[in-house]
Amino acid sequence: MMCQYCGCRDIPLLRDYIAEHERVINCGGEAVRALDRGEYGQARSLLAEMAEELRSHWRGEEEGLFVVMAAADDLYGDYIAPLVREHRDLDALLESVDLSDPDDQARIRAAMDELYEHIAKEEDGLFPASLTALDGEQWDAAISGWQAAHPGQHLIGR
Repeated sequence: MMCQYCGCRDIPLLRDYIAEHERVINCGGEAVRALDRGEYGQARSLLAEMAEELRSHWRGEEEGLFVVMAAADDLYGDYIAPLVREHRDLDALLESVDLSDPDDQARIRAAMDELYEHIAKEEDGLFPASLTALDGEQWDAAISGWQAAHPGQHLIGR
């Protein structure tokens, strides 16, 4: 999804967020394909896996990078607030979805499309901006947010 030229993938924290995005998209895509095959149990399992990944991912972003970026400039705060709302909306859907309901199946399909757009806002907007907006102490604070959300795990390449 993300560009290959800005350098985001060279930053361990951003590289991990991108890897989490890729895992979530893969899970969600598999869940939609399972729905298409009428395999609701498989779809439910994949969506639960996706939700678990997203919840730690969101916590890391919201308590780390998002807080630091919003503190760096009010403009970033204005950009981040809708991203957090989108996190809450998707979480509520994943928490309440009834895959036997065709309307909820349609909501999951639409949510996956919206998730692609959401990720693009982060990977093509916020992540590249962080490269120039943050200093070492701010990066340390952003990394601390990720670590708190991923106990016992380590960033790739750190």
